[in-house]
Amino acid sequence: MSPAQPRHPAFELARSFLGAPRFSAALTQVIIGSQLATLLLHELMGWAGALAILASLVVLASLSLLAQREEIEWHGLLPVSLLVFVGWAAISAIWSQYSWATVGSAIYLLAVSMLGVYIALIRDTIQIARAFGNVLRAALLLSLVLEIFSGILIDSPIHFLAIAGNLHELGPIQGIFGARNQLGIVTLVAIVTFGTELRTRSVSRDLGIGSLLLGGFMLLVSRSPIAFGTFVVVMLATLALYGLRRVSPERKRVWQFVLLGSTITVGAIAWAARAPIINALSASNELTQRLAVWRPIRLLIPNHELEGWGWAGHWWEGLPPFTYIRDGLQPSALNAYLDVWLQVGLIGLFVFVFMVGLAFIRSWLLASRQRSFVYAWPALVLVVLLVTGLAESSLLVEFGWLTFVVCSVKASRELSWRRAFAAIRPIVPS
Repeated sequence: MSPAQPRHPAFELARSFLGAPRFSAALTQVIIGSQLATLLLHELMGWAGALAILASLVVLASLSLLAQREEIEWHGLLPVSLLVFVGWAAISAIWSQYSWATVGSAIYLLAVSMLGVYIALIRDTIQIARAFGNVLRAALLLSLVLEIFSGILIDSPIHFLAIAGNLHELGPIQGIFGARNQLGIVTLVAIVTFGTELRTRSVSRDLGIGSLLLGGFMLLVSRSPIAFGTFVVVMLATLALYGLRRVSPERKRVWQFVLLGSTITVGAIAWAARAPIINALSASNELTQRLAVWRPIRLLIPNHELEGWGWAGHWWEGLPPFTYIRDGLQPSALNAYLDVWLQVGLIGLFVFVFMVGLAFIRSWLLASRQRSFVYAWPALVLVVLLVTGLAESSLLVEFGWLTFVVCSVKASRELSWRRAFAAIRPIVPS
């Protein structure tokens, strides 16, 4: 066998650059920022520019993975449920009523998924939380600056960003996210992230407290009932984790079941008392708007109940069946689970619920077992995404989907049944 040929110096230089930790850290923050600011990029550059950025990031992430392939544990790489859901969304192009749009949307979903996988594989959990923290701080500060400029300095809306300029009235404001509910969801993820940074001492105390104050202010002036309600759920989940982490290991399983039963009970009570809760959150208008969208969707679903109409992600303007709902002006079903049911049917909904449920259970178990508080970050972020998914569809696209994939892959790699099976598999003597 001939000896391996020496590689060209340029190849080694490129490999060293693309595989460097500083390059991975920078690329991670650019990926998160690009998905967080998709609306801003679209308005400034159009979809062509935004897609060009996405394609460039996929190429760079692929090359970076290739440069570090020997350092990555490939066994049990991805959660099977995630692969099945993305695959089902892509296969729906076969029966889709808008095949070309489904193909494009499936490629978009796959591209964002690949970026999420890259982040989860290359960076540790604490590094991921820090990257999200840096980007979210910048996004909230930019949103606040634009709101000050619009609402106080020029006292005029910024129409192309859907900024109404209501900061002088203390909201509601939209920031760079186009709607108050989207700002509220992003701010909740930011508050969880800033709290994790402060608790793990990965940033200075002053920066951590300042970031939390910024997040709290942005949450208040967003005036998002959805975000307010989810904030209560996140606080309860945080208290539950705080208690579980202090229970002895032999009693932890019992308390997990007690917590599950309590959650089901509280959920049933909240459903029974939904009317006063909605009134307390001043969410009557929000509910009315959503019911106006959900009713026609429920009429459309039976036409393709099992397989769905075809994956679309964002609703494409001018395409049926979306043109039949709110005059085609609605960008989503305002409910991630109902959106999945409409687009990929009962089969897709079953896979989706199984996927998000498994990701949450794994993250929750890790958060309650591991000593480091950083493991609470994926679990609490998933609480934000899954609860707000009941009233928004942002979980299915861009920043929401990227964040979900990161949390899901991280949890899967830490609690992989395939890895456990491989560990106990008997060694066959040669």
